[in-house]
Amino acid sequence: MTAADLGKECLTESPAVSPAEPLDRGAGILMPVSSLPSPYGIGTMGQAALDFIDRLSAAGQRYWQVLPLGPTGYGDSPYQAFSAFAGNPYFIDPDLLVRDGLLTEEEIRSFDWGEDPSKIDYGKIYGGRFELFRKAYARWTALRTAENAAEYERFLKAQEFWLDDYALYMACKKESGGLPWTEWEDGLRLRDPEALDRFRAEHESETGYWKFLQFIFCGQWKNVRTYAGSRGIRLIGDMPLYVALDSADCWSRSRYFQTDRQTRLPREVAGVPPDAFSEDGQLWGNPLYDWDEMERDGFRWWKERIRANAELYDAVRIDHFIGTVQYYAIPAGGTTAKNGTYRKGPGAALFKALLKELEGTGTKIIAEDLGVYVPEVEALLRQFGFPGMKVLEFAFGGDRKNPHLPMNYTENCICYGGTHDNETMAGYFLSGQRPWWEMQYLKDYLGVTDENRLMDMLFRAGYGSVASVVIFQMQDVLGLDNRARMNTPGTFGDNWCWRMLPGAFTDERVGYLAGLADIYGRKPQ
Repeated sequence: MTAADLGKECLTESPAVSPAEPLDRGAGILMPVSSLPSPYGIGTMGQAALDFIDRLSAAGQRYWQVLPLGPTGYGDSPYQAFSAFAGNPYFIDPDLLVRDGLLTEEEIRSFDWGEDPSKIDYGKIYGGRFELFRKAYARWTALRTAENAAEYERFLKAQEFWLDDYALYMACKKESGGLPWTEWEDGLRLRDPEALDRFRAEHESETGYWKFLQFIFCGQWKNVRTYAGSRGIRLIGDMPLYVALDSADCWSRSRYFQTDRQTRLPREVAGVPPDAFSEDGQLWGNPLYDWDEMERDGFRWWKERIRANAELYDAVRIDHFIGTVQYYAIPAGGTTAKNGTYRKGPGAALFKALLKELEGTGTKIIAEDLGVYVPEVEALLRQFGFPGMKVLEFAFGGDRKNPHLPMNYTENCICYGGTHDNETMAGYFLSGQRPWWEMQYLKDYLGVTDENRLMDMLFRAGYGSVASVVIFQMQDVLGLDNRARMNTPGTFGDNWCWRMLPGAFTDERVGYLAGLADIYGRKPQ
């Protein structure tokens, strides 16, 4: 059965749901926290984040979209995090720890954070960050006051659904030399209660350290979000649909996944089938959800997850949204995605539960609905009022009915120049690699003959469209080529590394965006 066939089969009448209002008309920039400039090898939640918010405000922007904030593992992908709930300790700002008396200037500058300010050296970050933060943890433990202790206890209570399991998972991982949980000794791997109790008792300080890092992360990000709100900037966050196999979630809540009940290993894994871009498809390897089991307890894990995201963001973009309608299941142990099968997802039942959880938060849902057309996805977007995505890089290679062409947009959508998985716009359109007919249609559509004007006219096409929101990557705002590409799917080594140099977001670029936002009615009033 094909994806489209299953989508049609899934179409059912549902009780009426009042669709959400479209996002306020505006513009934004997509740039992960990791790409912010800082002297510490990777972007942080410190002054550079606040300065960037100021620049967004000056540029007439309304939105800042970031990639997932979770703690990354092997491969450094924010879409393969150790937890669906935890924040990435790499983003903790050392200067703020100095301000709070938990570190000294000498300590933070004694580490080598990398020589190239335009690229993240994850090896050096990993080697130094956690060693540095252990010094902060030791001081924090020694200096705790009654007021701090009460605040910490409130944090532990608020995060109890996931925090204990995450801290225990990270402590076990450290004790095992960084091995994935699937390779731990049986007592810990299979979560034998006696083995877990014994480990907790012997590693209380280590689990406390990982809870401390989340406490600090939460406080620093709250400061960023509060400041963004004061400057009229709304935060959009990415939420991966799937979690990594090597994650606290899969280890601690295996009943929610399609795993063997004895070994706790996946029977089938996630991916997408072969297409025009990949003859083998994409074998992601993530464990698949046991949606029946999740629905039995009212989607509690998902409700906790969306509530945690609502504490971080004003809007949550659900990556691979199609997987909630139908998902591609590949037998575990395979080497390609050729032999998978489509299965039905929970669809509307999931989103009714999530929207009830979001009541009163003001946080909205955005659907990453790219890929194969499935009728039920479109039906869900209409039913709940979720905005979908259009991408300018996809707009000029098809026919005149191409949904990514600005002339075919409806109001309730978000226009992107490109996503984190795409080439930069300059790399895509100006490298000489596009077919002549695609480039000719691009020029005809935009009304230009001079390729030097293409980038400007693409920005104008997005800003001038009826899409409620238009978002461009920071690399495209700066006009950078593919050396600044964030991620090339299916490859390893140079992904997730790009950083913006200090001062790169110049007054000229700020003024340019502010002018477009004003001309096309996207400037906040």
